Amino acid sequence: MEFKRFAIEGLVEIIPRKFGDARGFFLESYSYKVFAAAGIEVTFVQDNQSLSQKGVLRGLHFQRPPHAQGKLVRVTSGSALDVVVDIRKDSPTYGQHQTCLLNTEQHNMFYVPPGFAHGFVALEDNTTFLYKCTDYYYPTSEGGIMWNDPALNIDWNIQEPLVSAKDAVLPKFADFDSPF
Repeated sequence: MEFKRFAIEGLVEIIPRKFGDARGFFLESYSYKVFAAAGIEVTFVQDNQSLSQKGVLRGLHFQRPPHAQGKLVRVTSGSALDVVVDIRKDSPTYGQHQTCLLNTEQHNMFYVPPGFAHGFVALEDNTTFLYKCTDYYYPTSEGGIMWNDPALNIDWNIQEPLVSAKDAVLPKFADFDSPF
């Protein structure tokens, strides 16, 4: 596996080695030992999956401490633009965002530690999005920020995304008090 670090501390793109022949392919998508050797020594406790049509935008979400979640995300069909915003108040990159294109050609993954708001937009129909989480989902701990807040200046590469009613009323970044 190849581990590519981003300028924002803690974010890592992981590109697995793929072995293929006429029968198909094989790849190892996760190994605690390999990830720990690369500095990602976390325990995942819950796996989630979503299916989205082209243009569906989900986010920007996070869970507050003590149930903050780190996530290892990837797509198994289709492609998605994954976006995270640093919401760690003491971070030199607080309020900055990072994108990562996830697709089935690369089978790449994106590790997002706790302290980030996370979202994605499906770039193709039938995009299956998988994520491993370091804590369980607790509805009382969920939070979010507005996906299209001009202060964040995120280019989602889509004009009119399909957004849930819940995501359409999340607070703007300036009105949000980070719990991290």
